Amino acid sequence: MNQFSDLYSKYYDLIYQDKDYQSEVAYVDGLIKIYQSNAKTLLDMGCGTGKHAEIFCDKGYIVHGVDLSTDMLAIAETRRIGKENKLSFSYSNIQDLALNQKFDIVVSLFHVMSYQNSNQELIKAFQVAKEHLIDNGIFIFDFWYAPAVLTDLPTTRVKRLENEWIKVTRLAEPVIHAQENIVDVNYDVFVQDKKTLDVVEKKELHKMRYLFDTELELICEQLGFKILNRFKWMSHDVPSLDSWNVVWVLSQ
Repeated sequence: MNQFSDLYSKYYDLIYQDKDYQSEVAYVDGLIKIYQSNAKTLLDMGCGTGKHAEIFCDKGYIVHGVDLSTDMLAIAETRRIGKENKLSFSYSNIQDLALNQKFDIVVSLFHVMSYQNSNQELIKAFQVAKEHLIDNGIFIFDFWYAPAVLTDLPTTRVKRLENEWIKVTRLAEPVIHAQENIVDVNYDVFVQDKKTLDVVEKKELHKMRYLFDTELELICEQLGFKILNRFKWMSHDVPSLDSWNVVWVLSQ
């Protein structure tokens, strides 16, 4: 929808204006410093609009980001100004990624692994991460934590936001497919241009897989990843039933 694409960057920045990218990168950087203190190169799988990647670059990493959304990558490209030699982006499905380059660190943030809905997709994503790591490189990823999701079930939510250009109303209606460990998050988004008063509607389906420790342990064993640690996101506490978001740190 071209009309929506014209408003996309304003919509995305607004809907996630309360996401603390600086603190998230500082947290992940802290994990990196613990397990790979001399790391210099970083691959961001599923980089979105490149905000995490940009901040990692500002912290001194040479960063390459990969995403499947051309709209998001168009925003990401604007972040390269003045950082052209240290920050780059490319288009690819994670499963098809073959950069012929190895990195000290691979990160996959904002639940990208939970978008890998099938076992085949998930295993291949881990395999691709492994293939792009140096020996003893580190893979850090976060995901929807199954025990917490099933304890605190998803509910319908409405989010309303505005800035000087647009008003956004986003309705999120979840449907759980328990046999598949999938939550369908059905978004109905209404974006109003405050100057023209035109309203654009956009429907999105985000299929999110919640993951169990045992299945991730099996994949790690199968591919030869060593599990270094697992935490509640943005903490150093062990995962529990009150945290939907969990982060794992693996070693190649």
